[in-house]
Amino acid sequence: MTKNKKRFVCTNCGFSSVKWLGRCPECGQWDCMEERHEMPLQESGDITTNPITGDTGITSLADINGPSEEEVRFLTGIGELDRVLGGGIVPGSLVLLGGEPGIGKSTLLLQVLARLAAKGHRVLYASGEESSSQIRLRAKRLGIKEDIMLICQPQFEVISKHVQESNPDVLAVDSIQTMYCQDVSSLPGSIGQVKATASKLIHLAKGLTMPIFIVGHVTKDGMIAGPRTLEHLMDTVLYFEGDRTQTFRLLRTVKNRFGPTHEIGIFEMKDSGLEEVNNPSDLFLEHRNIDVPGSAIFPCIEGTRPLLVEIQALVNQSYMALPRRTTAGFDSNRLALLTAVTEKLLGTALFDKDIFVNVAGGFKITEPAGDLPLICAILSSFYEKPLAHTTAIFGEVGLTGEVRPVSNMELRIKEAQRLGMKRCIMPMGASIKKIKKDIEVMQLSHISMLPELLFEDKNKNKDG
Repeated sequence: MTKNKKRFVCTNCGFSSVKWLGRCPECGQWDCMEERHEMPLQESGDITTNPITGDTGITSLADINGPSEEEVRFLTGIGELDRVLGGGIVPGSLVLLGGEPGIGKSTLLLQVLARLAAKGHRVLYASGEESSSQIRLRAKRLGIKEDIMLICQPQFEVISKHVQESNPDVLAVDSIQTMYCQDVSSLPGSIGQVKATASKLIHLAKGLTMPIFIVGHVTKDGMIAGPRTLEHLMDTVLYFEGDRTQTFRLLRTVKNRFGPTHEIGIFEMKDSGLEEVNNPSDLFLEHRNIDVPGSAIFPCIEGTRPLLVEIQALVNQSYMALPRRTTAGFDSNRLALLTAVTEKLLGTALFDKDIFVNVAGGFKITEPAGDLPLICAILSSFYEKPLAHTTAIFGEVGLTGEVRPVSNMELRIKEAQRLGMKRCIMPMGASIKKIKKDIEVMQLSHISMLPELLFEDKNKNKDG
């Protein structure tokens, strides 16, 4: 019989070595190697069933009968969350809700459980961070009166026992960093405990066909203490984003085995909790100053919904050897590329200018359709000439200055039209047959046409 093997495992990243090391070569942490004994593999007997799925052997996909995904899903009662989940909760799925501490994950989770309890579902809230009295105070502040079962216990074995006794329809674990298993020697929150607890939660969810919501905190580097070590284990990964100084929050899908991965949900944080935002474009343009240089309206697409956001640019004389290029909500490498294209093809001297770019409201732009409005905002700030406040701009810009079509152009124009925009500058070659005539559509194929479109006859377009 094989003897137990002794290994040294890093409590920070899980790296293992046959000898002790003062510094982990994987994550760079000091004094984090712990001695552990590997148990010998037992002789394999007759394996009859999969402990997770319950499958007994080879089956034919055509012979599997059962309800469709749409039939087994059930709604949470929060439309923005159902959107990012792909139409509701799938039984037996694990949903990881990640985000920075204090962003509102526990608040959203408690509101979801309350909505599910109001629909007659039995829900269990397992918390390792708060006591039952603290959760009660938060529920009282949120106006929650529904019957929610609570268990304030960080030990997984105890939680598993109560789950099997109470048989809830939905389980929520808050948070994965506070949970621990008895058979793992490391501290709660370490990579070993996080992975071991998540693995046992998978067995629990698949075995009982019970959806489980798991809360995970993200550190500054998004490493061990956060859900990024668990993404490959989860069925759905949602990230709660936003600035705690702002009132709105974005719920973004990172991974979804049962739906799209490009949807976002938008919430507004209030004293009574998180509320859905039905008209997000108004939220992002609420405090916009009109007729000021350096501001451009961009109709972006997040998932299946169009949003109007404001891109701001500030071009100022630089007194440093290397001018600054600072962005907030926009890719800095993309800014450097577009600055070079603008300077070469439009003759705009930006080599000695500091350029600061901000997407108002803390929104993050990841699609290339934001290239053209960013260049327009830079030109507006450089020439100190404001753009017409009823003009929407979108389009991808290449290295040779060509303006390329982007996806969902008609949808962008319709959203701009709904918000009162009177003119839209967009790429050439788009089909706009379904667009009403009360918005002026101006198409261009190269950025050399921009100065004429943006600043010529501005007095005529001042009011639209």
